[in-house]
Amino acid sequence: MSHVAISIVTWNSMKYLPEVLTSIARQTWTNRTLLIIDNASTDGSIEFVREHYPDAVILRNSNNLGFARAHNQGIVYAKAHLQPVDGELFMLVTNPDIVMEPDYIEVVMEQMMRNSEAGSAAGKLYKLYPGNAEEFSDSVRSNMIDTTGLRVYKSRRIVERGAGEQDDAQFARNEEVFGVSGALALYRLRALEDVAETSGSWSGTSPGAMSGSVHYFDEDFFVYKEDVDIAWRLQLRGWSSLFIPRAVAHHHRAASGAEKASIVDLIRGRRRRSKTVNFFSCRNHLFLLAKNDHAMNTLLDMPRIIWYEARKFLYFLFLEPAMLRAYFAFFRLLPRMRRKRRWNMQRAKVGWREMRKWFV
Repeated sequence: MSHVAISIVTWNSMKYLPEVLTSIARQTWTNRTLLIIDNASTDGSIEFVREHYPDAVILRNSNNLGFARAHNQGIVYAKAHLQPVDGELFMLVTNPDIVMEPDYIEVVMEQMMRNSEAGSAAGKLYKLYPGNAEEFSDSVRSNMIDTTGLRVYKSRRIVERGAGEQDDAQFARNEEVFGVSGALALYRLRALEDVAETSGSWSGTSPGAMSGSVHYFDEDFFVYKEDVDIAWRLQLRGWSSLFIPRAVAHHHRAASGAEKASIVDLIRGRRRRSKTVNFFSCRNHLFLLAKNDHAMNTLLDMPRIIWYEARKFLYFLFLEPAMLRAYFAFFRLLPRMRRKRRWNMQRAKVGWREMRKWFV
């Protein structure tokens, strides 16, 4: 029977853990293992897990290694220790601020088992609001959509599909999407291995002689948009991504927003988020384009891309000048991103024409 390794990266996440771990304990899919990868929490998170969930596997880091590297640690552990005798190994990557309905994993797994070419899948996430702002207890569930998958515009603006909309059954059928949000994503291990990058992919090693440490999520991203990067790489290698609306979960999203937000709403949303979030979001968006976009598609959509990026740059220049450091950070690592791009494009199975269907 296929096995699901549930990977949660914690960093002072104690206020969320009781809810997410209770929802995992209630899952009807029983062939699972809980992995907690802790990035040096100091709020009692690990002590709580050890006391209440003694069967959980805990990997503890001495400092904050970021979302991408920590989940890579979980994937490496699962591959080494949790491979089923029969069936496949799947990784359920989840944020601590998620609450799943009891049949979530089972419903998603049913579809993944029927679709052997699906590399990733996720259900419908709704926004979740704290009933008690201090303890995040008695959370209030809503009918407002948090995400139904990733959508990419021709400008290369990337959004959570349906975010901020009331659910009126507009996303009611199973369908393929560009990719799924890393807040709660089920990945087939075979697919992750197929798109994995190694240190050779940016050190100049030839494709036939790749060696070095394996990176599933790109660790240069550290945090934010690494889920979009892996979604793009999966698409380039021909793996599909499934949206399964019957699988339902709820999300306390700190950096929330609406897909169809106005410019004023976008600015307000930025100012509600931390400078750290905004920095990584800006820098990593540029990483995405440098690594994954076909040159022909970039050329065809260049006017929209330039217009979108120019507006952002002017906003930063006059209203958030501290954000300009994201551009310096991007250009510092651009040579490495270009080497990764060369590796990705050499291995791509899907051409620029096929990829255009995802840019709306």
